[in-house]
Amino acid sequence: LGEIAREQFRVIVTAEARSDGRERQGRIVLRGTSPGARLLAHRDLMQPVAPGAPVLEGHQHDLPHWRMPPMMPGAGAMNMPGMQHLVPSVVPWLPRSDSAVPIAEPRRVIDVRNGDTLHLTARLVRRLIAGRSVVMYGFNGQYPGPLIRARRGTTLIVRFVNQLEQPSSVHWHGVRLDNRYDGVPNVTQPAVPPGGSFDYRVHFRDGGIYWYHPHVREDIQQDLGLYGNILVSPEDGAWLPRVDREEVLALDDLLLDDGGLLPYGADAPTHALMGRWGNVFLVNGESRYALAVRRGDVVRFYLTNVSNARVYNLAFGDARMKVVASDGGKFERESWASSVVIAPAERYVVDVLFDRAGEIAITNRVQALDHMYGVYAPEVDTLGRVRVEIAGPKERPEAFARLGVNRDVTAELASYRRLASRVPDHTIVLTLATRGLPSAVAMMLNSLNVPMDWNDGMAMANWVTTGREVRWILRDASTGTENMDIHWRFKRGTVAKLRIFNDPTSIHAMDHPIHLHGQRFLIVSRNGIPNDNLVWKDTGLIPAGETVDLLVDMMNPGIWLLHCHVAEHMGAGMMMAFVVE
Repeated sequence: LGEIAREQFRVIVTAEARSDGRERQGRIVLRGTSPGARLLAHRDLMQPVAPGAPVLEGHQHDLPHWRMPPMMPGAGAMNMPGMQHLVPSVVPWLPRSDSAVPIAEPRRVIDVRNGDTLHLTARLVRRLIAGRSVVMYGFNGQYPGPLIRARRGTTLIVRFVNQLEQPSSVHWHGVRLDNRYDGVPNVTQPAVPPGGSFDYRVHFRDGGIYWYHPHVREDIQQDLGLYGNILVSPEDGAWLPRVDREEVLALDDLLLDDGGLLPYGADAPTHALMGRWGNVFLVNGESRYALAVRRGDVVRFYLTNVSNARVYNLAFGDARMKVVASDGGKFERESWASSVVIAPAERYVVDVLFDRAGEIAITNRVQALDHMYGVYAPEVDTLGRVRVEIAGPKERPEAFARLGVNRDVTAELASYRRLASRVPDHTIVLTLATRGLPSAVAMMLNSLNVPMDWNDGMAMANWVTTGREVRWILRDASTGTENMDIHWRFKRGTVAKLRIFNDPTSIHAMDHPIHLHGQRFLIVSRNGIPNDNLVWKDTGLIPAGETVDLLVDMMNPGIWLLHCHVAEHMGAGMMMAFVVE
């Protein structure tokens, strides 16, 4: 079959008496599955629910404030014995709702200059999403927050005012700024209380696409709409080839039912096992994103995944797409792609040629998994549409037809590449510990583990698992210390090699997007295979079973976090701090 990019598969060979049988009768003589997945015999012995058998369509309990989350159509978890009476062990919470909450406005673009002051206020807003009126959060009453555009070298003063009913802060994701302005409560600053304010001094030393969001209860505040993008261009504005237009897109999902938003956990995250997956897709806060372009246009899309947990596999129909940059800069070489995989907090920059008139769907095409039965199925969701209009004569986009080679990037990274094969300075193991899980959920955790979770295939078990029952772990392989008990120190100017191993034998191994604050890094190898097309990153995806090597440019002094950017995983402990002296 050759290389199968993130596709999951199972192979079962049985000894059958008849060659024309349509159901398995004989013994299983061989079982196989994707790399990184566990072979579990009981999954192969399970059969689909028999016709006429009762199906639990509702969630039976006596607590009126919890509602069962919507589930994947036909998901086997609906029939898991013992699940029908379970609810999360935390108190449900939603933002207050009254008629005085103002209607949110679409995002505005703010071009800033060196020394400017931007006022950024977090407050309640009302939105109409997929036909439901919901109370959410917004920066300056907008969805998303303002798009900040700046030149490299600009210093911006941001006066943040918190008008929420809970403490908050602003983290400037991927921006290598002074440590005291990183926005991490109890590490770089106190949390900003309701009614309080904080002044951030944000210096943009690198070109690229960045974003900002809270660092207090991200599982709630970010999910409710507190996020915005930052586009930083070099002084001459020419860091990438010219295109016809540019669009900055924030990809999000929101968990709704007929009653509106599904409640959150008041004092600990729900969905702590796999993260909170939404069932309504949003692009720039809109559930029906639409864009009109001319035939022959090349459009540059700056893509940011702001979802709590979802990994996207994004495509623009069959339009030709070229990947040109990621979190903090250009790739060494541009590359053609039919889709681009974007983990939470990652950014990718893609150029798309729309050379045929008509309508093109922006889709998320994944391979969904029903954890109960270990069954895979294709899943396609439309995030938005691009209308390609017939225009007058237009020059052929000659530059688009060629794959650019960025020799300046290769020259800059040559000294780092020479360090790629050295012994790691530190090794982290990603794993999970549980306590007090309901027995039905514990049984579900013996499910089929896969290198990539594209969907929440165990919605009820995931929902009732909170930060009280699970603890996601970063473990120092040499000392055994975990999470905030890890104490690493580096000298400023050093290049540290970190090895991250995502243990596939943990109770429920899954992918983790790992984010480093204040520094930038290169992913130099996966499973010992060197990466021959480097790019500066601040967030990298570590699928289950993989070993990933990073070279971290420790140039920014201070105390910084390293954590999983699945909001519920971080809320369940998956973070550590390191010091650059």
